[in-house]
Parts: sequence; structure tokens; C-alpha cells
Amino acid sequence: MLPLALLRRPLAAAARLALPRSGPQVWLATGPRQNNGVFYEIRTYDIKPAKMKEFLETINKYLHIRTAHSELVGFWHSELGAMNKVFHIWKYDNFAHRSAVRHALANDKEWQGKLISVILPLVEKQHNEVAYLVPWCQLGKPPKEGGVYEWVTFQMKPGGPALWGEAFRAAINAHINTGYTRLIGVFHTEYGLLNTVHVLWWNENPDHRAAGRHSAHEDARVVAAGKT
Repeated sequence: MLPLALLRRPLAAAARLALPRSGPQVWLATGPRQNNGVFYEIRTYDIKPAKMKEFLETINKYLHIRTAHSELVGFWHSELGAMNKVFHIWKYDNFAHRSAVRHALANDKEWQGKLISVILPLVEKQHNEVAYLVPWCQLGKPPKEGGVYEWVTFQMKPGGPALWGEAFRAAINAHINTGYTRLIGVFHTEYGLLNTVHVLWWNENPDHRAAGRHSAHEDARVVAAGKT
């Protein structure tokens, strides 16, 4: 398992919900996925340490220009585990849809002038991945506004969900059944680092998450699922 990140949303209303690598990332993964063309683009930006406040202020002010073009799942900035990073996830119906959106953005003078031209000097590095929800997962929603989100990344054995899906599902369900956390989504990469799975959880606050994790490790259902 790769390092986790504890995330907070910088946006009051722009998102309905709510690990980068160096070098080229143009790898293709195959394996079972949802039975439709919908996919999610996961974008990660490393922000210059002294510029995070300016970046978030700009995003809060002008992100509506970007969301007019396609659906935003969530936009977060890291609090623990991954310093000076922002994560945002965009939903597309298919690759033709994404291409049309990117073309429209390239011709949107307001987006270029008010948002992109301002934030690009604040960004040190950009990384994106294309991912599908695993076959047994539907995109969830938090029970209320606020809270914190936990982004956990796993490096899986080759073979896709057909190989590791059921055991992984059992482990995820064991944590869900303890009741301390809410699953938002389980994403399996198609473009990006091969055989990677990202799991997004919602927790009421960091202390609630810590207490829940502690009790979960003593829960027989979680222990049993971890042995499969």
C-alpha cells in the first residue's frame, strides 16, 4: 500500500461530493470494469509551498468557469501525508466527451485568462490518471457537508479486479460494516501507473477516523477479511 493522504475540500459549493510519480506516465491497464464508457480523470497538482493560499483563493473564485464544461466529482487539498498537493476528479461519459471538453476549454478565453494563466505559475508539477470504478462499486456521497476525506492508494498484483477483486471487496466491506467511515469510491486505473487502485473515504473528522481505525483493527470481521 502506498502512503495515504488526508484531504480537505477547499470549496464551499463547487464540488457535489466530495500518487503522483516522476517521469512519463502513459501506461495502459486492462481488466474488468463498469459496463459503460464512464470514466474518471484524477488530476494531482503539486503546488509551490508558499503559493497554496493564493491557489485555493483563485480556485474558489473561478472554478465555476471550469465546471460549466464538465462534471466535477470533488476538489481537495492535502492536510496530512502528502504536502502541498491538490486532487480533483472529473467525470466523463467517454473519451470523445473528454476531447470535446478539452477543445472547448482551449477556446474559452475566460477560463484561460482568469484561471489557467493565474494558477499555472503556482504549480510545480501536474499528473493525471484515467480510472474506472471497480465493477462492484457505485460512486457514493458523504452524509453531510464538511468532514475530511482519506485517499488511500494500493499497488495491486497484475491481473485486474478479476484476480484480486473479491478479496479486496471483502476487506472494503469489512471496514464499511464497522460504521465509522463512508466509502465514496474505489477507482482502478486504466491510464497511469499500472495496476493501481485508489480508495476514497469520508470521515466526520480526523479524531473520529483515528478512533474508528483503532476499533476496526480489533474487529473480527476486519481481521478475517485481512487474511483472505
